[in-house]
Amino acid sequence: MRTVDLRSDTVTLPTKEMLDAILVAKLGDDIHEEDETVKKLEELAAQRLGKEAGLMVPSGTMGNLLSILTHTGRGNEVIAGKSSHVFLYEVGGMASIAGAQARTVDDSPGFMKPADIKAAIRPDDIHHPKIALLCLENTHNMAGGTCLTPDQMSEYREIADSANLKLHVDGARIFNSAIAQGIAASKLAREADSVMFCLSKGLSAPIGSMLVGSEDFIGQARKNRKMLGGGMRQAGIIAAPGIIALNSMVDRLVEDHKNARLLAEGLSKMPGIIIDLAKVQTNIVRFDIDVKIDGPIFIDKLAQRGIKAFCLPGYGIRMVTHRHVSEDDIHFTLAAMEQMMK
Repeated sequence: MRTVDLRSDTVTLPTKEMLDAILVAKLGDDIHEEDETVKKLEELAAQRLGKEAGLMVPSGTMGNLLSILTHTGRGNEVIAGKSSHVFLYEVGGMASIAGAQARTVDDSPGFMKPADIKAAIRPDDIHHPKIALLCLENTHNMAGGTCLTPDQMSEYREIADSANLKLHVDGARIFNSAIAQGIAASKLAREADSVMFCLSKGLSAPIGSMLVGSEDFIGQARKNRKMLGGGMRQAGIIAAPGIIALNSMVDRLVEDHKNARLLAEGLSKMPGIIIDLAKVQTNIVRFDIDVKIDGPIFIDKLAQRGIKAFCLPGYGIRMVTHRHVSEDDIHFTLAAMEQMMK
């Protein structure tokens, strides 16, 4: 049976060029900063985001946790969106490992309103924890891949500076945001003290994420990475595909966005589907089902027709386009969905 996997762009497989690069990568002990391929990737990542230095990490979750560990102290408070990845989907590492607590703000539009962030910043008081960090997400996963703009980033920077906060961006899909806005990713990272982005989503590398920031920040984060067990030896076998990903896979993200828009517009014409087309800005399509059927059952019925999707709380469904999803796959998916909705 034909299968179209729309669960996530994490299902992407490495290209042949990536696999070939592993075979010829120059390797060394990365804990001693002797792996030439890792160093090349870290320099490239920093350059692409306009930062002084970079650090390769096994996962985006570790990258975000390292940022929180490095920017905060135990008992500090972190302002984050109530549906952000760092709050919902990182196993409570902010609290259990970094010893920080989250102060959440509504981010249902895909961003936190500046007024709400200001209201969440409590005054200095003996009863209050120190607020140390503002965490943003670009693109915003649970809002459907919405983008933060450079103007929004500047406003967030002003708020952070006024309260002496550091600013971290969970930019797992920041290149999707940059491509959607037709700008360099460095413009979206300019106001941030640190940015994490993934190599293993739409960029199709098999493993790995990057953390970028100042040389001092990355130096501290490198030590924290070792503490978490993220120090690696001949890690160039991970870095080699990452270099290909950054050099060859960013521009093609526009294809994923085009297919996501095609999918979203097709879904919007189907009775029983509720979708906000304004939020379909990149490669994520989020919609609700307005029929008397639970999400998991809906997902199972889709799977019976060869369509894999991700179930969100309640009646929400998420579909994510990527390199292995063609325009023909979108038409196949829409035809299967239309038949099923009937």
